[in-house]
Amino acid sequence: MRQIILDTETTGIDPNEGHRLIEIGGVEVINRRLTGRHYHQYINPERKIDVEAIGIHGITDERVAGEPKFAEIADEFWAFIKGAELVIHNASFDVGFIDHELNRLNAARKEPRLGPVREHCGVLDTLKLARERHPGQRNSLDALCKRYDIDNAHRTLHGALLDAEILAEVYLAMTGGQTALLLGGAEGSEQDDQATSGGGSMRRVELSPGRLRVVRPSEDELVAHRAKLETLRNKSGGECLWDRFDG
Repeated sequence: MRQIILDTETTGIDPNEGHRLIEIGGVEVINRRLTGRHYHQYINPERKIDVEAIGIHGITDERVAGEPKFAEIADEFWAFIKGAELVIHNASFDVGFIDHELNRLNAARKEPRLGPVREHCGVLDTLKLARERHPGQRNSLDALCKRYDIDNAHRTLHGALLDAEILAEVYLAMTGGQTALLLGGAEGSEQDDQATSGGGSMRRVELSPGRLRVVRPSEDELVAHRAKLETLRNKSGGECLWDRFDG
C-alpha cells in the first residue's frame, strides 16, 4: 500500500473566507516503510497571512512572496499524491484547503482537471484514529508524541514537512510500529531519480544462496524481548501483533 503522510500550512483557518495554502509537506510510505521520497513546497498565496497564523507556523508574507503560485505547482503535487492513501492529522482541514485550491485552478483552466481529493485518494484521519484509541485524552500531535515516546523537541513552530515527518513516526507507532528503517542508497539510483523535491532510496541486500545460521536468543535477550512486548501492549491498549505468532 502506498501512503503519503501529509500536512499543510495556510494563511488562516477557513478557505471559504479566501484563505490559501502557503506550504505543503508530505513523506511517502509503502507497505509501512519510509521510502525517502518526499514532497515539500512553499506557495505564494496571493494574499496577506493572518497574524494569528504567523504565530503558529512562523511563515511571513515576505517568506513566500517569491515562491510559485499554486497553479504553478499543482500538477507536480497532484502527481505525487494521486492514487495514494493520505494520512493526515485532522484531515478535513487539509483536504478542505487542497480541494479549495483545486477548484480555483479548475475554474481557471479547462484541462487537466484535478481533484477532488477523496475521489482519487484514500484519506485516513489520524486525529479520528487517536480519539478512537485514546478516548477522553488529548490527541494533538504533540500529545501523541509524548504518549508514544517520539522526540519532537526540535518542533518549536509548525512546519508542513517537519509535521509530516513527525506524524509518520506517530502513525507507525500508533498502528504497530515501523517495519523497516530507511537505508541510504547509491547516488543516481532509479528511486532517487523518481523522488520529488528530495530523496533517498531503499538499499537492497543481496543474499548469497546457502544455509542460514540459526542463532538462539540468550535468557537475557528473551527477558528483554518480553519486556518490549509488554511495553507495546501498554501503549496500544493491550494489542500486540507479535502475540498472534508467539508460541
